[in-house]
Amino acid sequence: MSDAWNQLLQDCCACTACELHKTRTNCVFGTGNVNADILFVGEAPGENEDKTGTPFVGRAGQLLDKFLYAVDIPRENVYIANILKCRPPKNRDPLPAEEDACMDFLRRQVRLIQPKIIVCLGRISAMRLIKPDFKITKEHGEWFERGNFLITAVYHPALLLRDPRRKEEMLTDMKKIREKLNELTENTNL
Repeated sequence: MSDAWNQLLQDCCACTACELHKTRTNCVFGTGNVNADILFVGEAPGENEDKTGTPFVGRAGQLLDKFLYAVDIPRENVYIANILKCRPPKNRDPLPAEEDACMDFLRRQVRLIQPKIIVCLGRISAMRLIKPDFKITKEHGEWFERGNFLITAVYHPALLLRDPRRKEEMLTDMKKIREKLNELTENTNL
């Protein structure tokens, strides 16, 4: 692990920029391969994540794992983070000021990881990283360019637990991500 990564982790876990630090059990920095080609970004940790300090470990995370497995993307090959690094009370949506307080940590993670693809997990992440008026039901699976990154959004796995009818759309989007990853890695191996 690089000095820059360790410093970023320390800075994040010591953060007191918003009120959420007062109620956190753990800073939920992120998990996975720091050299990943794909970075998944959710909105905020939930209760299980706050307890463990690791994002996407509850039922939604287990469902995400199944989709990754279905398209042959090992979880250990990706990096998973959230915009917020602390859990909002009762898992409410993040407030804009809380997102603002955490965005620099995510930006620094992106700069250090240098993924080829960023995947927003859900509408809140997509509204922050792609465009403020992002419509997840209409624009999921579409590709956008942001600087040196290709970015897309898929349904948040927690939504799929509440509305399993959307799982087929999620699988289609995950297959597109796999195809795009294959395309990008083939181009870099030429």
